[in-house]
Amino acid sequence: MTTALAPSSALSAADRCDRCGAQAYVRVTLTSGGELLFCAHHGREHSEKLRNIAITIHDETGRLEPTSTVAAEEER
Repeated sequence: MTTALAPSSALSAADRCDRCGAQAYVRVTLTSGGELLFCAHHGREHSEKLRNIAITIHDETGRLEPTSTVAAEEER
């Protein structure tokens, strides 16, 4: 018998960070068989440790848009 890993589905707004409850952008599949979800902040904060215990890390933080530090002309 062979076991295949199903491809990860895209994370949605319903997926929440296991640490703080914010929207999850990182899914970690653990070698133990479990799964963890993290927001972008906590995914970055724990990334080094997660790499040591993960089979896969599905990172969708690229979907986040950078925040402008300069106000648009009409907002001044």
